[in-house]
Amino acid sequence: MGTIINENRLHSKFKTLDHKISELNDQKIVAFFESLGLTERSDVAKDFLKWENILIVVPNRHVSHELKYYKYAISRISFLTNPYADQIHIYDLKEWKRASGNKTQFQIREMLKTSFGGVKKIIKES
Repeated sequence: MGTIINENRLHSKFKTLDHKISELNDQKIVAFFESLGLTERSDVAKDFLKWENILIVVPNRHVSHELKYYKYAISRISFLTNPYADQIHIYDLKEWKRASGNKTQFQIREMLKTSFGGVKKIIKES
């Protein structure tokens, strides 16, 4: 007795559906970034859909909490709170993993002061 399932047909259908799901998720990412005003900014990479996963760096926990729902509603995005950031930034998640790979928490905290959206706080003398 043969199998009751036509695996080739099923896998072909799955592949087609997965491609459509991926395209729809890309549309979600673009819509999300547009709503955040990221697509108009000149400092935001325009090829972000080519990245396997996107890291969204937010400047504080309030913003992180406000955007938390979207982490679950949109595939391929992750969030990182960088208290040294002045605004929302996006990066290729691979870039973050390479940079933070073998670092301690202290080293990562120091790195965030000047990279991944971090800007050194300049103390102004009056």
